[in-house]
Amino acid sequence: MFRPREVFPLILFVSSLVFLSVDAVRSFPRIKFDASVQFLEAPVYRNGLECPNLAANGEPVHIAMTLDPEYLRGTIAAVHSVLKHTSCPENVFFHFIAAESSPAITNDLAQTVRSAFPYLSFQVYLFREKFVTGLISSSIRRALDSPLNYARIYLADILEPSIKRVIYLDSDVIVVDDIQKLWRIPLSGGRTIGAPEYCHANFTKYFSDEFWSDREFSRVFEGKRPCYFNTGVMVMDLVRWREGDYTREIEKWMRIQKERRIYELGSLPPFLLVFGGDVEAIDHRWNQHGLGGHNVENSCRNLHAGPVSLMHWSGKGKPWVRLDAKKPCPVDYLWAPYDLYNSHTHSQY
Repeated sequence: MFRPREVFPLILFVSSLVFLSVDAVRSFPRIKFDASVQFLEAPVYRNGLECPNLAANGEPVHIAMTLDPEYLRGTIAAVHSVLKHTSCPENVFFHFIAAESSPAITNDLAQTVRSAFPYLSFQVYLFREKFVTGLISSSIRRALDSPLNYARIYLADILEPSIKRVIYLDSDVIVVDDIQKLWRIPLSGGRTIGAPEYCHANFTKYFSDEFWSDREFSRVFEGKRPCYFNTGVMVMDLVRWREGDYTREIEKWMRIQKERRIYELGSLPPFLLVFGGDVEAIDHRWNQHGLGGHNVENSCRNLHAGPVSLMHWSGKGKPWVRLDAKKPCPVDYLWAPYDLYNSHTHSQY
């Protein structure tokens, strides 16, 4: 059974929260956080009678997300959506990963989460950026170069060894289905991660001509049928991840990238190199991605055809930014009901 263990508290800001300091990541320009920013308190969501008692037996649904001042509004909305639509909200445990560069800001962020969700079960971990800084290469969008964008690579190191499985979610998602359904999806055939795959996408475009012309590089996909998948929504088997030492495998490709420039798109290509062709294909309904438009240009996109369980504003445009600027895309109005930001402009949504 999972129980948050006591670790060295770098800052004690809420009695139930401690920081786990992890040797994992580069100095990056600090984002200022206005501690006066307020969020409305979410409704209290309680378990139904059918939910198991975790104190007696069972494991919570573990969800990992980053806690970043720039995306805090998205994170709060995402958490709100998970709690609102799950059948057993008290059986969900959130693991928030924050940058260690400013403990005071992290303290304020955690307090903000607690004020919006007084009954939420969560823990905050500090992510040491200095060890990944030297591995990060510039990409097509500055936000993709943030060390926290690479925190998902280190979840097996950051989280408790007793945690065997976790769902990773980006901060720009909204869940409109029971997260228990995603949690229960099996990872068959010894697979380490599960995610919606998009095999119609041109997989070759995610790597440079130099990559494909080098036989030693391209042979990594021999005997496989690799497909594009978005790393903003993943089910991860941490036991298999640790056994395969996949963090080091991803770091290996990041080092090669620094020398040879074999891709352009942030933290995604190393995942494709390590797991492409060996991903548990999850129904597309669990990642209706691309709603933020193009990676470089802010453009509007519609939902894909078919059922929707999770909406993902990947891309340059974020719904809270476009709504505040009074230049929303139609899909942004689907995000707005989960926004707890205490703004006088709320009525415009």
